[in-house]
Amino acid sequence: MFESLKKKFSGTINKISDEVSSKEEEEATRKKEEKVKDLPKEEKEEKVKSDLKLKDEDKQVKALSSEDKDKETSRFSFLRRKSDSDDASGDKEQKDLADSKEKTEEPSKEVKDKIKDKSDSKKEDEEEPSGLFTFATHKTISEKDVDDILFELELALLEGDVAMEVADQIVQSVKEDLVGRKIKRRSDLADYTREALKNAISEILVVEGPNLEELVQKAKKTGEPLKIMFVGVNGTGKTTTISKIADYYVKEGYTPVIAASDTFRAGAIEQISHHAENVGVKIIRHQKGADPAAVAYDAVEHARARNKELVLIDTAGRMQTNVNLMDEMKKIQRVVKPDLAIFVGDALTGNDAVEQARKFNDAVGVDGIILTKADADAKGGAALSIGHVINKPILFLGVGQGYGDIMEFHPDWMVEQVLGD
Repeated sequence: MFESLKKKFSGTINKISDEVSSKEEEEATRKKEEKVKDLPKEEKEEKVKSDLKLKDEDKQVKALSSEDKDKETSRFSFLRRKSDSDDASGDKEQKDLADSKEKTEEPSKEVKDKIKDKSDSKKEDEEEPSGLFTFATHKTISEKDVDDILFELELALLEGDVAMEVADQIVQSVKEDLVGRKIKRRSDLADYTREALKNAISEILVVEGPNLEELVQKAKKTGEPLKIMFVGVNGTGKTTTISKIADYYVKEGYTPVIAASDTFRAGAIEQISHHAENVGVKIIRHQKGADPAAVAYDAVEHARARNKELVLIDTAGRMQTNVNLMDEMKKIQRVVKPDLAIFVGDALTGNDAVEQARKFNDAVGVDGIILTKADADAKGGAALSIGHVINKPILFLGVGQGYGDIMEFHPDWMVEQVLGD
């Protein structure tokens, strides 16, 4: 789920770290070259000679070390051969052995000192913290360090169906968080970038909205049912989503009733009736072509009479540009006065879902969003954008075809999905 978004954000973190690291290394090399360049001619020549001398000494030490190892190997080989020889050789061979030991004595003190110095130097290099800022006290991130990479991120988000205003806000937020920060290690830079992205995404996702649990509990206490109207275009899974919501609240201990107010589409009444029967919920239905507002009204009256806490109103799936069907939905609002209008969108349609939500919000006023097929959504553009664009919260995600395959949406969960390890 949302693999594309996760990959894009992870790539941005790595690119920013690599880019700043590369620039710092180039800057350090340039400063070193300038420092040598500014030296007087005699000192510059001495510096070059010193560097060459160090390289030669390094080669000599390596050669001596290698030669010493060869001698040690030769000596022990000799001793092994000696142990296998005839004891009758006696004193002569003992004398030869002594002479051989003298000739293959350990390397001179000068060579040993050089080897030790080289070994100590290597050990210090290994203990020195690796990475970007070993040569500096701190690094301040500049706009130049991150501009190109954040521009690439913005393009990648747009390709991933993230709405333009959302992509722009994410990039600006990350930029504001990073530019001017002082860091000492490359790992700090990666951590700061990740934190900046988390802040940006959280700001996008956190939208104030209705608390369904509180509203349902209030309905139970007052005896006035909570009326929820579901809207959306054809093919988004609206009817199935209503049955999932009914099943969800049945398991929570409530008693919903479904209004089959989609009297326009052939087979819609049978479809919602089948789902209602499967989840054990009462359905109020009229004949095809009946007034959708009348069906919704009857469902509300049934809920009041039987002390049921929820009325879930199905409506005809319609394109947001169909004026006549939009007017029918507005009539349901006038007659029933639903407490909530929830837009059901298909996560796989990306920016299309965002645009549909905008149109329905303009027409009837949307209070919350349910995204279907989120389990198959690799891009994640709709989930990241839709709530921010219309300033309404995502309430649930459909994550499968079964009645139990629905989950409450939490912004922290989404952040973890796209930026977690």
